[in-house]
Amino acid sequence: MQRWLSTLLGLCAFGLAVAVVVRTMSDKPAPAKTETKADAAPAVESPKDAGAKKPAPDADDPFASLPPAEPMQPGTMGRFPDGRPVPPLPEGSPKHVKLGVVLMSYAGAEGASPKSRAKKEALELVTKLAADAKTDFHAAVVRGDNGSSDDIGRMPRGVLEPAVEYVVFTLPVGGISDPIETPRGYWIAKRTE
Repeated sequence: MQRWLSTLLGLCAFGLAVAVVVRTMSDKPAPAKTETKADAAPAVESPKDAGAKKPAPDADDPFASLPPAEPMQPGTMGRFPDGRPVPPLPEGSPKHVKLGVVLMSYAGAEGASPKSRAKKEALELVTKLAADAKTDFHAAVVRGDNGSSDDIGRMPRGVLEPAVEYVVFTLPVGGISDPIETPRGYWIAKRTE
């Protein structure tokens, strides 16, 4: 369980570090440029930009200072496993959620042993666990693979893959998902906050 949690926290820390580096680099002034007559024309502000104001950061949000996540390029991770595109999160969705996760890994999933169960077997097991998780999430966590936990912590937007993020950020507090296919294996997620 600790290996999975360490891996997840490491990925989160890496993503945040990259965001900070990108933000820092974008705050540096551009190199000095020799101005020519063509460059000397004053910048014209479009009417659309004239009235636009940037929203003030939320003091209670520890992730408010991070730049927004880049939009996903078209591809498999921007789609649900059945091929449907992932819609944008609904207006008013939280900026971060606190989760518990039941993990069922399989051979070929990130961090899984090559000797792990087949993907089909993992889906059968996680489907049975999902029914149990609706009544006793902790019991499902205990029966899940290493990396399952009642509390994996607070997850900000932009860290998870779009399809996974959509599912967990649209769960109501206390809600438990059906099995979710992730690169790390199948998840059953419970939003705790």
